[in-house]
Amino acid sequence: MSKTTIYDIASELNITPSTVSRALSNHPRISARTKKAVREVATRLNYRQNSIAAALRSGKTNMLGIVVPTTDRSFFSSVIRSIEQVATASEYNVMITQSNDQEKMERSNIEALLRAQVDGVIASISRETSDYSHFRKLTDNGIPLVLFDRVADLNHTSIVRIDDYRGAYEATAHLIAQGCSRIAHFAGQQKLDIYQQRFRGYKDALQDHRIAFDEALLHYSNVKIEDGRAGMNTLLRLKSPPDAVFAASDYAAIGAMQVLKEKGKRIPEDVALIGFMNETFTSFVDPGLTTVDQLSKKMGEIAASTFLEQVECPDEFVSKKIILSPKLIVRGSSLKADSSSMESNS
Repeated sequence: MSKTTIYDIASELNITPSTVSRALSNHPRISARTKKAVREVATRLNYRQNSIAAALRSGKTNMLGIVVPTTDRSFFSSVIRSIEQVATASEYNVMITQSNDQEKMERSNIEALLRAQVDGVIASISRETSDYSHFRKLTDNGIPLVLFDRVADLNHTSIVRIDDYRGAYEATAHLIAQGCSRIAHFAGQQKLDIYQQRFRGYKDALQDHRIAFDEALLHYSNVKIEDGRAGMNTLLRLKSPPDAVFAASDYAAIGAMQVLKEKGKRIPEDVALIGFMNETFTSFVDPGLTTVDQLSKKMGEIAASTFLEQVECPDEFVSKKIILSPKLIVRGSSLKADSSSMESNS
């Protein structure tokens, strides 16, 4: 059976092929009645529009590219889901790529999205990235770029992130309010601004509460589970071990929790724990892990809406810097005081 073309639809309706093409492209000069008739015949004849040809005619593919470090963390998958919901409602499809936290792969992702002629890109930068020329290539070609969570200060680029400094400050202040005074920090690689801000918030909270910063309580890593385990083992060997740990990620905090349980330490009585991200598993472990919620759903919705605003009014659009207020989710891993002091729960 031969493939249905616009000529078949035109013949059935006794109109020109160009009218069919315009009707399928929702051209404003085609009446609603004609558009409805064309769509009905197209559906009945099982017509499939050539998306490449349509893109060449309109200059748009209605494709939105997404680049994330990984899809196996609930934070990133939640952001992706929210972006997709907003984009789909505006008749955009999404192409999802992951860099695996490698700059080389991230560059390859961007090149693939450029070849696919996406109308815009929403991305979170990889842990390795130090050269942003591949992102500038997008904006140099007039392609809207929105960065979220892991961001960089680039021209003509919108940013959506949480206030990482505030989240870290509030987490550390909470531990101090629980009576902790030797608070360790599992810090992420300082190449990424989010980890710089979390470290700075931790230090400032100590200083504002007149607690001396101790370099021995600082552990740099990729803040994965194995890093949290290694860091906790190192800290427990200190002459004066910590009475609390604030980790820059939930994964490192869970690694620390595993070691503490293996060593027979009580959480939070001996060592209180706080993570960062509010991954799904944080409410399932025992005790529940106190963490900083990064508002992934809201972040994804705003990132997608910012893209749509730019693509619809490119000449009027001005790049945005949107900073969301994080939320401290207090659970059993840090709550040494009476449970009535719980600030929030999930």
